[in-house]
Amino acid sequence: MKVPYLDLQAQYQSIKAEVDQAIASVLDNSAYVLGSSVSVFEADFAKYCQTTVSIGVNNGTNALLLALKAMGIGPGDEVITAANTFIATAAAIAHSGAKPVLVDVDPISRNIDPQLIKMAMSKKTKVILPVHLYGRMADMDRIIAISEEYGLQILEDSAQAQGAEYKGRRAGSIGLMGAFSFYPGKNLGAFGEAGGITTSDVELADKVRMLRDHGSSKKYHHDLLGYNARMEGIQGAVLGVKLKYLDRWNKARNQVADWYDQELAGLPLRLPNRDDEYSQVFHVYVIETEYREQLQAYLSEHGIPTIIHYPIPIHLQKAFSFLDYRAGDFPITEKLSNEILSLPIFPEMTHEMVQEVSSEIRQFFNDR
Repeated sequence: MKVPYLDLQAQYQSIKAEVDQAIASVLDNSAYVLGSSVSVFEADFAKYCQTTVSIGVNNGTNALLLALKAMGIGPGDEVITAANTFIATAAAIAHSGAKPVLVDVDPISRNIDPQLIKMAMSKKTKVILPVHLYGRMADMDRIIAISEEYGLQILEDSAQAQGAEYKGRRAGSIGLMGAFSFYPGKNLGAFGEAGGITTSDVELADKVRMLRDHGSSKKYHHDLLGYNARMEGIQGAVLGVKLKYLDRWNKARNQVADWYDQELAGLPLRLPNRDDEYSQVFHVYVIETEYREQLQAYLSEHGIPTIIHYPIPIHLQKAFSFLDYRAGDFPITEKLSNEILSLPIFPEMTHEMVQEVSSEIRQFFNDR
C-alpha cells in the first residue's frame, strides 16, 4: 500500500465544488487582493478563534513580524521564544530589529519550558513568544503568570495550531496577539502562501491593517512605514470554505493519532504526550528514537515518506551565529533534533494506512 506523507489532492477533491465556486466568485468580481472574500474569512476566523478581530496577511512569517511591529517591538528589545521551532519564529523577531532570546523546551510537551523563561529575561525583554508546536499548545497559565508579574506582552505563534485549545481557550486568543500560517500543508491551509493575526485589541488590529498595506489607512495617505503583506482574494476564498471543515479535519487527525498510539504501543519509541488540559490538533505526529536515521532510511526504502521537524536547531543555524549560542546550550532541543521523526498524518488517512506504517516500524525493530 502506498502511503503519502500528506495528501492535499484528497482534501481538495472532498470540497472541490465549493472551492471552485469560491474561486470563480473572486475571478468574477476581480477582487484579487483583499476584498470581500478576505473580509468574510477574517470575521469568521476571529469568531472561530474566540477573538474580536483577525487580519489576513500574505504569510505566517509576516504575521509574526507585523504583530511584533504593532506591539512596538524594535531595536534594543528582546523577545523570548522556544529554541525548538521553525526558523521563521526567530527570523521574524530579528527582522523586527529585536534580539531573539532562546529558551530550551520541556522534554514532554516539546514546547517552551516556562520555568526557564525567567532565567533568560533581562531589562530589555518586552515579549514572550510561545510556540504551539506540532499542534499542542504551550503551558499558557504559567507563561501568563510570568508576563503579568513582569509586565510583558505575549504573542502566540499558532502557525501549527489552528483549532488547538488550552483549557477551553483557542490558540491565538490567550495572548495579546496570535500569529497563524496558512501554508498549504497546515491544518487550515490555503492554495499558496497566506497568514493571519488574531487579537481582541481593536487599536492593535487597526495598526496591523495599516502595516500590511504600506502603512496606509486611506489610499495614498501613509502614516506608518509599512509593508506589502496583504492577503490575496483567492486565498481568502479558499480559507473561507476550508474553515467550515477544520474541526472535522482536526478530529480526523486525532483519530489517526489514536491509531498510531495503539499500533506503536510497546515499541522502544517515545510517542506524543497526551494531557486532558490540552486539545491537540496533531499538525504532525512525532515519535522519538535513538535509531532515527536508520528508521527513516528503512521506511524510505519501503515507500513510506517521513520528515524531521527540525534537524538543525535555530541556535546552530549559520544565519543565527550572531547570537553566539553554542552546541550544548539547549540540550533538550538538541536531543530532540537528533531523535524526532514525523510520520505521515492527514485527515483522509485510513486505519489501513496507519497499520501499514506501523507494521513497517514494528518490523524494523524486530529485525534489530
